[in-house]
Amino acid sequence: MFRAVWFAASAALAFPVFVHGWISLASACFLVEFLSEARWRPLSAITHAAQVRPLTPPPDGPLMNADLYVAPSLLRPPGLVLVHGIAPKGKDDPRLQRAAALFARAGWAVAAPTIDGLTVLRLRPEDSVPVVASIRALARAGHAPVGVIGVSLGAGPALLAASAPESARNVSAVLALGGYASAVELLRYTLTGAYAFEQTRGARGVNEEAIALFARANAELVGADGRRLVENRDARSVDALVAALPEETRRLLDALSPERQIGGLRGPLFLIHGREDPAVPFTESLRLERVARAAGLPVSTVIVGAVDHVEPGARPAVADHGRRLWELARLWAALYAFRLSAGTSRWSTSGGPAP
Repeated sequence: MFRAVWFAASAALAFPVFVHGWISLASACFLVEFLSEARWRPLSAITHAAQVRPLTPPPDGPLMNADLYVAPSLLRPPGLVLVHGIAPKGKDDPRLQRAAALFARAGWAVAAPTIDGLTVLRLRPEDSVPVVASIRALARAGHAPVGVIGVSLGAGPALLAASAPESARNVSAVLALGGYASAVELLRYTLTGAYAFEQTRGARGVNEEAIALFARANAELVGADGRRLVENRDARSVDALVAALPEETRRLLDALSPERQIGGLRGPLFLIHGREDPAVPFTESLRLERVARAAGLPVSTVIVGAVDHVEPGARPAVADHGRRLWELARLWAALYAFRLSAGTSRWSTSGGPAP
């Protein structure tokens, strides 16, 4: 009897250590497999493949187009909403599907909703609705608390949804990968190639094809004043041209700026950005960090050369191998901390979902 009690007590004490050890290992394996673009597959070698099915929306919520990825496990996985960036196929984008399946192998129940505005480069505040619905659906299914990851422009609806009163209580942590803070600064960068934050400044070439696509997708916003802004390539003229926009358009830009929305977050914010990101400058994560700290939010920021925009770089812009390993270690630490902050799985003795 004494031995049985001793064994049970030892197991109870050891279990948290085991769980944290597994999270640490899974985070490292995830990072290797993701950054190598599956050339190395350590996580796949030690975990089950995810099962995919449509995510059932809350009974009192809006209809949504979302998939749920869950790998078989003795643990009830915490929830994770993965918000894609610009992706014409939405949740059916192959890159998103691979990432969602990999996160599920790492121990999450992953909801991947389609964000309609991000399929056509026409982001609007209502694009946060399917993210809110996904958070509520995961919580209702017992996958709470829920972490949220916003990729690139998907950081907008991700942060807006995570800050909304109807979902904030279920959101434990948010990670923005290559995200942005200010819609105006993102326009400045897209139209002129210039970026700046405090003493950090730089410039890149512009993509005229992408600008033309944006103008077509937002034709109702591009009147005479809007055309002058879209045709401008002088970074110093952007503020005056934005000020000349109709009030409704300026309010829309404010509503699409995550820096104005994150005050409602209840959990920590994690920011990861590639220093050589060609689509969203890394200074936008620095801008988000400043706003989060001013709001009293716990925030962790990692700027590295190991990723380009939202995908691993085939040749990271880090020549020194020691520095490259240090950056990979920082990425692992951020991912591990996000996983711990977002919630620990509950034990299920039946091998299925915990009651």
